[in-house]
Amino acid sequence: MDSLRKRHDSRRPPRSGSTTVSVVIPVKDDARPLERCLRDLSRQTRLADEVIVVDNGSVDDSAEVARRHGAIVVPEPRPGIPAAASTGYDAAAGTVIARCDADSRLPPDWLERVVAELDSADAVTGSARFYDVPRRFRAFSRPLAVLYLGAYTLATGAALGHAPLFGSNLGLRRSAWQDVRGEVHRDDPELHDDLDLSIHLGVRHRIRRVPGMLVGISSRPFWNRDALRRRFRRGMRTIRLHWPEEYPPYRVARRVRTMRDAGA
Repeated sequence: MDSLRKRHDSRRPPRSGSTTVSVVIPVKDDARPLERCLRDLSRQTRLADEVIVVDNGSVDDSAEVARRHGAIVVPEPRPGIPAAASTGYDAAAGTVIARCDADSRLPPDWLERVVAELDSADAVTGSARFYDVPRRFRAFSRPLAVLYLGAYTLATGAALGHAPLFGSNLGLRRSAWQDVRGEVHRDDPELHDDLDLSIHLGVRHRIRRVPGMLVGISSRPFWNRDALRRRFRRGMRTIRLHWPEEYPPYRVARRVRTMRDAGA
């Protein structure tokens, strides 16, 4: 833990030509899972140069947990993950920004993998597995995760014309974020921030989905019917917000033309 804290206590700008990594974690009242997530980050084969926990109005001790683990705490009073995530990306000093959630469980090589995969893309994303499926459904935990995330990838990928980012498991170049930071929607808590970011990044930057780059996520929201409906509504709202300019047939046609011109 001391080595992680030393890295976080100094926010020096990256040396020319070097790769530095900032991890951004939006948090609201997630002290217990955050503790586990920060422990996972302290055991990475490639340690982060800084961990930024964006406190989105927590009333529990999430901020205290973050500081105890050497993370930088950035307050964001505007409600919603879009505002919190964007504030974290803005605060990041690393040349690479990795993003996970407070309840993400990270394999030891997660950051090393994110950095390596960004050699061939501007943003990368992976998939997930459920780590807390109720006992009677435990044998189906992997198929359930594949079904949910596969449906998300297919549906949103068809609308975008490229892979969507998954907020619990993504990495992007800071330069790519700087290019779109003025375009993303920060102030609407009823949007999916990762989908909104995917829409704007995908116009000029390459997003790649990396098979086998897995993190653990909680299944709790998926056992609540209202929560599932809310997720679906937010996804549709995020896509419709960008119409007519980003209407799926127009977007896919523009993407095809861009790829064809790049190969010409």
